Amino acid sequence: MGEEENAAADRATETKPLSERDLRVSDDEREHVVGVLQKAIGRGMIDLDEFTERTDRALASRTRGELNAVLADLAGLYHPNAADTAAPAYAPPPVGYAPGRRFELNAKYSSLHRGGPWVVPPELVVRNKYGSTKLDFTEAQVQSPVVHIELDAKWGSVEIIIPEHAAVDLNAISDVKFGAMEDKTRSNGRMGNPRYVLSGRVHGGSLVIRHPRRGLFG
Repeated sequence: MGEEENAAADRATETKPLSERDLRVSDDEREHVVGVLQKAIGRGMIDLDEFTERTDRALASRTRGELNAVLADLAGLYHPNAADTAAPAYAPPPVGYAPGRRFELNAKYSSLHRGGPWVVPPELVVRNKYGSTKLDFTEAQVQSPVVHIELDAKWGSVEIIIPEHAAVDLNAISDVKFGAMEDKTRSNGRMGNPRYVLSGRVHGGSLVIRHPRRGLFG
């Protein structure tokens, strides 16, 4: 083989340098983009169908170019190097949340409210006796795609507010006695992200699940 043929063969087997867009992405980066999409639907930038379609694309993305394309038209939520410094979609455990242990919220003869950007562990126990509990997950930083909430409500009210893109599962509520349970979101058993799985009992009180109110007075 002549020198020219050898040179041509070398060029044919050369590996072209990869651009940032060609680099492979990790599961954490894909989940980070899904978290950004959750913010977008919360701000009314995309609807539920678009959220589902973009989530599928994000989870199927192999490169940073494909992943960034999912967010490219969302003003204020896209950054060219978003995948380079991507954080997990779900918040890390804050101090006091021991992995594998359930976090308890207690309201006895009093009212308890969680709202705003509060950090939600994967498992919660809500004990409510002659009091009221309100859990607003609209802006919450959720640690996992499924949140388990065990209720022990006696002669008290529990109100749970979930984003439009989320869903609940009430099939494990074992006992409702002298009380009422109402799912105003009509999301029980439907697909949603995050998914709030409720279990436990409601005695002599009420459980209401709803979406955020729209209007001047929330």
